[in-house]
Amino acid sequence: MTQNILEQAATAVANLRAVHKVGRVSGVHGGTVQIGGANHSVKVGDRARVFSDGRQIHGEIVRLDQHGAHALLDGPSDGVCLADRVVFGPPPIFAPDDSWIGRVIDPDGLPIDGRPLLPGVTPRRIRAEPPAPHQRRAMGARIETGLAVFNTLLPIVQGQRIGLFAGSGVGKSTLLADLARGVSADVIVIALVGERGREVRHFVEEVLGKEGTSRAVVVAATSERAPQVRRRCAWAATAVAEHFRDAGKQVLLLVDSVTRFCEAHREVAVAGGETANLRGYPASTGPAIAALCERAGPGADDSGDITAVFSVLVAGSDMDEPVADMLRGVLDGHVVLDREIAQRGRFPAIDLLKSVSRSLPNAASPQENALISQARAHLGVYQRAELMIQSGLYVAGTDSTIDAAVACEPNLDSFLTIKDGRGTLAHFAKLRQAMRPGAGLGKTNDRKAVVD
Repeated sequence: MTQNILEQAATAVANLRAVHKVGRVSGVHGGTVQIGGANHSVKVGDRARVFSDGRQIHGEIVRLDQHGAHALLDGPSDGVCLADRVVFGPPPIFAPDDSWIGRVIDPDGLPIDGRPLLPGVTPRRIRAEPPAPHQRRAMGARIETGLAVFNTLLPIVQGQRIGLFAGSGVGKSTLLADLARGVSADVIVIALVGERGREVRHFVEEVLGKEGTSRAVVVAATSERAPQVRRRCAWAATAVAEHFRDAGKQVLLLVDSVTRFCEAHREVAVAGGETANLRGYPASTGPAIAALCERAGPGADDSGDITAVFSVLVAGSDMDEPVADMLRGVLDGHVVLDREIAQRGRFPAIDLLKSVSRSLPNAASPQENALISQARAHLGVYQRAELMIQSGLYVAGTDSTIDAAVACEPNLDSFLTIKDGRGTLAHFAKLRQAMRPGAGLGKTNDRKAVVD
C-alpha cells in the first residue's frame, strides 16, 4: 500500500509543468472569450486560465480559427478585459485508481468529499475508443439484482446496456440506488451529471448509503457547473469504469442522466459554432450519445464487462423526444417509469408493457420464458380491459382471458414491488405463486419513499 501511494505521489509530481503557453484576450462574447497569440500547439480540448482583476477563470478551448482560440469559461465573464493574460495548458491527467472506491470526485479526478486523493499511475483518455467489435464477447450471464422485476421479467445480463426513462419525481434516483446496492458486481461507478448541489450529498449518504458507497466511485458535476464540466462528467465516469473493466472486474455503470449530458453537449457545441437544428439539439448529439454508450458493454479477451444503466428525463412522458429516441436505438433494452403508477403508490413504478430487455429469451430457460410471456399477457389483457372493469361494465364470466387477468392482477402488481434481496430462483417461485388466482404473496417489502 505504501509503495503504491509513493508511485501515485511521484506520478502527480512528474505531471507538474513549469512552462506554459500564454496568450491575450482579444474578444468577449457572452461566456466565450477569444484569445490571441495561440500557436499551433494549442488544441481543442486544452484548458485555459484567464487572469482578470486578481482572479483566475478556468475555461476550455472549444474552437480554433484564424483569429485565435475560443474558450468557453467555467465561470461568468464579468470583469474580463481585452488584453487580459491567458495561460494555456493541457487537460489534467486523469488516472483512475483502485483507491478511488468509496470516494466522490469531480470530472477532473479531484476529490469533492473533503478528503485528499491521489491520481493513479496510468493516465487514461476520458474520451477513449470502445473495444473493437470483433474482439468483444457476447453479453454474459444473468445478474442478480435483489429486485424481483429485474430478476425475472426484465433480466439484466453482464455487459448489457439499458435505458431508464422517467419524468421527475417518479422514483428514478431511488431505483438507481436500489440497483447500486443490489446488483451483483465488483465495482459500481455512478455519474451524477448536472445534479442539484444539495442532492449529491443526500444521494451518497442517504439514498446510496454505506452499503452502496463501500464499492462505488461517484463522479459528480452539479447543475451550476459550466456545460463543458457537466459533459465531461459522463466521459470521466466511463473512463473510471474502463479502468476497473480492464482489471478484469465486473462493473455496473449508472449515468444520471443522459438528458443533462446532451443539454451540456448542446451548449458546448453551439459555443463551438454548431447550429441546433434537431428539435433544439445539434447534429452531433446522436454521435455523442452513441460514442458514450458504445464504451460500455462486454469487454474483450480477459477483461471484465461494463453493465450500464443510462437514465433519461422524459418531459411529459414523451418517449419520442430527441434524446430518448436516439438513445433507444443504441441500447439493449429500456425500462419506462410511469407517473400514474407512482401516483397510486407502487414503487418501482415500472410500466412493464412499455419496457423490454433485449437479453431475452437467451437470459432465461424455456420454462422461465413461458412464465414471463404468460405474466405479460395477463397484464396486457388487464390493461386493455381496465376501463371496462373499473367502470363496472365488465361482467365476470364473459371472457375467460379477462377473468384470469383480473384474478392475477393484484398479485402481479404486488410482485413488481418486491425488493427483498433474494435470488432469481426465489423470485421466479414468487412469480409462479402470483400467477395462481387467490394465492397471496405475503409481505413484499415495498418501500414507498421516492427520492428524485
